[in-house]
Amino acid sequence: RDEYKAMNKSHEEGAAKIMELLDQQKNTPLNIAITGESGSGKSTFVNVFRGITDEDESAAPTGPVETTKEVTPYHHPKYPNVKLWDLPGIGTTTFPADKYLEHVGFEKFDFFIIISDTRFRENDVKLAREIQRMKKTFYFVRSKIDNDIRSEQKKREFSAEDTLTTIRNSCTEGLQNEDIESPQVFLVSAFEPHLYDFSNLGETLEKQLPAHKRHTLLLAMPVINLEIVNKKKEVFQGNIKYHAALSVLLSSSAVLDKLITEYQAGFGLDCESLQKLADRTGLPLTDLKAVMKSPLTDNERVKALFTDILSLSARAASGAVDGEELNFFSALGILGTTALSCWSTYNSINRLYCANEILETNLRNMVSNQIPWMALLWLPLTL
Repeated sequence: RDEYKAMNKSHEEGAAKIMELLDQQKNTPLNIAITGESGSGKSTFVNVFRGITDEDESAAPTGPVETTKEVTPYHHPKYPNVKLWDLPGIGTTTFPADKYLEHVGFEKFDFFIIISDTRFRENDVKLAREIQRMKKTFYFVRSKIDNDIRSEQKKREFSAEDTLTTIRNSCTEGLQNEDIESPQVFLVSAFEPHLYDFSNLGETLEKQLPAHKRHTLLLAMPVINLEIVNKKKEVFQGNIKYHAALSVLLSSSAVLDKLITEYQAGFGLDCESLQKLADRTGLPLTDLKAVMKSPLTDNERVKALFTDILSLSARAASGAVDGEELNFFSALGILGTTALSCWSTYNSINRLYCANEILETNLRNMVSNQIPWMALLWLPLTL
């Protein structure tokens, strides 16, 4: 039985390495600083990025006057390793730009987002220069674009595209005149994040982050369109092979149960998210579920499938040594069976997970049933 013991040890070591890798991914910290002048919409942006409304119990407080007095971290409700730091408006402190960064502890942040609801002013420019001097990355977000659009709509010759171009060019030119080279300006509405540049901001952040941080950012991004859903899918799909191997090596359905929970949370299909969506939109929970087609919403069906897969794998493995002493050749048989079990589990999860036509069907259902855009934050079109 030496071969059997060695094989068990090998399985345990392999499982430990996979769990270490997955834990490392799960716990990779991401710290985002949100700053700007008072009243620019920083706190609302923090809430929207975290997929919650201003009325949520864990929301950053918002209001017409400065509500952020101290550096305040807000954890992502589903990914606590992601923190958005709501910084007091630079115009409300007695610190000049360089001292302001020391005051807020700039070194812990992965990047800064500087928000303004009109034009970027002297304080914003000074702060950007200081951030640049500290060799940190920053992005400009022009907020409350929906207000500008509504105001311009009253004009006879209104064009949304021309209005956005004018605002973007004005911000960019103003920053360039202050010697900010190639400023990246994103036009955003916290109340309509599915419009304008919110998606472009997320895509830019993703591209410019270190590789090990991209995974973390993508999972934490609010689901506001099909592109973000597909990117989240890619992240989850990239880990299917690890979960499939881990479930077979440990012969445990608990691994797959946890995987289902992660998928449901990541795509807003968990019970808590669905109930919050129903409360916020005023739609009955049954109506929301009626437009969903994802098999991931049926816990019992998915768990039964995975349990059957593991049961077959276990029977096949035991059959390889049934009635005989384990030797080199039967050990090879078990190794082959394990590999086949991993492959079978991988394919089963992947088939369950990759139904793009279901994703598109749900998008059409969401639109045709006139579910508000907030549903996109909590019910991300399902899989």
